[in-house]
Amino acid sequence: MKASRQAKLIEIIEQESVKTQDELAERLLAAGYASTQATISRDLRELKITKMAVPGGEPKYVQLTNRDNVNMVRYTRVLKDGILTMEAADNIIVIKTVAGLAMAVAAALDNLNLYGVVGSIAGDDTIMCVIRSKDMADEVIDSISKYAADSASNKREEDKDVTKSSC
Repeated sequence: MKASRQAKLIEIIEQESVKTQDELAERLLAAGYASTQATISRDLRELKITKMAVPGGEPKYVQLTNRDNVNMVRYTRVLKDGILTMEAADNIIVIKTVAGLAMAVAAALDNLNLYGVVGSIAGDDTIMCVIRSKDMADEVIDSISKYAADSASNKREEDKDVTKSSC
């Protein structure tokens, strides 16, 4: 059942522009797979599916390729190692980093294509990250925090990938 549901989930995100887990749950239910939000969330994580901004600015779920996943691991590690604090001020997030890492963190944020992030400017230890609207600032902070928190588990996966590719 799990493998079948996950295969259907991949089929749905490849064929349709699904923006939320609620929409995904509706589509799965219509296909005969009743799923809870927790199950969908777990499936998304296991299948390396993430929400990304696509041309036109709308978010969409996409499955990461192995190369994308390795880059994602690196970006999330930079976030975890570099970010000290984040604070929203209207539609701007001020991010304090370890000295010398602001540009690396800003580049990681830009490459993650987080929904709501317009762009960022970095100095030596401070980043000014412009968000599409004031209402989205806290959501973006939560997303960045989740990416940084996931870096420990992603590090183990990257080590497996590096071991495989060096054999």
